[in-house]
Amino acid sequence: MPIAAVHHPGYTIDLPASHPFPMAKFRVLRDQLGTWGDAITWNRPSRATRAQLERVHTPAYLDALIGGHLDRAAQRRSGFPWSQALVERVRLETGGTVLTARLALEQGLALNAAGGTHHAHADSASGYCLLNDLAVTARTLLATGEVRRLLIIDLDVHQGDGTARLLADEPAAMTFSMHVARNFPARKAHSDWDVPLASGLDDTAYLETLADVLPRLIDQCAPDLVIYDAGVDVHQADRLGHCGLSDAGLYERDRRVIEAVRSQGIPLAGVIGGGYDRDLDALCRRHAQLFRAALHLQRRPNDT
Repeated sequence: MPIAAVHHPGYTIDLPASHPFPMAKFRVLRDQLGTWGDAITWNRPSRATRAQLERVHTPAYLDALIGGHLDRAAQRRSGFPWSQALVERVRLETGGTVLTARLALEQGLALNAAGGTHHAHADSASGYCLLNDLAVTARTLLATGEVRRLLIIDLDVHQGDGTARLLADEPAAMTFSMHVARNFPARKAHSDWDVPLASGLDDTAYLETLADVLPRLIDQCAPDLVIYDAGVDVHQADRLGHCGLSDAGLYERDRRVIEAVRSQGIPLAGVIGGGYDRDLDALCRRHAQLFRAALHLQRRPNDT
């Protein structure tokens, strides 16, 4: 059975060559995964609606973002110069995560080849995150009754501070963040469950910590859906990570998360999260580990 995946060409926009965000990774990842043939079924999202965005973001912020009225300080916090293409990109990415979650509810497993913008707040952008696709998706599915309870597992190297704050008053959504403590953001939020890590953890230490928490987390939440942020900035070669996972460690992390969730019959929607390396081919091979782990488990005869 092929993996349901979501992508849109609009995930990639033009940025100056000197810009630190590896925007072309979304195109390169899609190209790499395109060589897998019929192992992946591709779905194209629509952009998130204004009504969906207003479930977590303030009307004033959305007016400024969509209308092009963000001041220089706000643009600097976002990490991007404003453009209409940027607005379209982040709305498509957010719509992509909503679609991924709905595909996961239908098919058991689905992956967005973008997403994980967990630093965006109700009234501001932060750290390359302008709209919080995780929180928008959670609020949307809860509001429509498509799920009664959900869990966000965030294994990006940076704490999901925006998501934690946006869902702090939502008892039906549980937020979990396992992140390097001495890293962005300097001012941490309070997730429902935080696991701060020492810098430089290797595969063994990282996976042991995850194995200790993961089963208890799933049992405690008993969700109808898991949204998994599989950021690869925990890799030892990442410019912004300060963590020590290898390629094999990344694969094993993703395999364990998917298996732990799917073995309980719980649908899983995955997003690729952060990853910052100027070697785009290497970076996208790391992001592809999520798809590789999903495909391996999808093909197992005893998979749920």
